Amino acid sequence: MPEIMLVRHAQASFGKSDYDVLSELGHQQAFALGQSLAERATARPDKIYIGAQRRHRETLEGLAAGFGLDPSSAIVHEGLNEFNAGELIAARYGSEDLPADVRGDRRLYFRALRDVVLAWQRDEIDNPPESWRDFSSRVLRARDAMIAEKGRVLAVSSGGAISRIIVSVLDAPAPQMISLQLQMRNCAVSTLVGSANGMFLHAFNEVPYLRSQADERLMTYA
Repeated sequence: MPEIMLVRHAQASFGKSDYDVLSELGHQQAFALGQSLAERATARPDKIYIGAQRRHRETLEGLAAGFGLDPSSAIVHEGLNEFNAGELIAARYGSEDLPADVRGDRRLYFRALRDVVLAWQRDEIDNPPESWRDFSSRVLRARDAMIAEKGRVLAVSSGGAISRIIVSVLDAPAPQMISLQLQMRNCAVSTLVGSANGMFLHAFNEVPYLRSQADERLMTYA
C-alpha cells in the first residue's frame, strides 16, 4: 500500500533578499522533525523525493541528520518546486507594484497572495511566470511518480505544491489550494495513503516535533 509523507520545508527567509535559504530557526525545525520521525518505526521511508529548491535540500539535510537518513539518495523532482509567488504578484500588479504597507506586513502580504493565486487560477493574470495549468501538470506528475513507488515515500516540498497534491486527492475545487497552503506550518507533515480505491488524505499539517510547551518557539508559518 503506497504511503506518501509530504513535508513542507522549514522556515525560510521571509522578507530577505533571498527567501530560498533556511533561517537558523528553520535548521532547528528540520533537525527536530527528523528526531521525532526517528522515534516512529513506521516513518522510515523506502524512497525520498525533494524539489530542486535550496530550502528543500537544506530541510532534507537537517531532517536526515536527525532521522539517520542519507540525503544524497533523494530523487530530485522539479514538480515539487513551489510556484514563484514574487513573480506572480509582480505580474498581477504590473507597474503599480505591491503597496509598501503590504510588503512589510505578513498578514497583508498573505491576504494579497491569496487574491493573486485565485486570479491566477481563473487565468486573469497576463503573462504569469508559469500558468496555473503548467504548475498543476508538473505537480501532479510528481504525485504520480511517488505513487508509482508503491512503498513509503518521504517528500520535501513547499506549501503550494503540497496543497495542490492534497486538493487532487480530495477532488476538491482549485481555490481550496490556497486555503490549505496558508494554514500550513513549517516542517508540517501531511500523509497520503493508498488502497485499491485510490489515494486518501490520512493526516494534514501535523507537527510532531512540537512535543512540549517549550517547543512552541519552533512553530512558524512562513
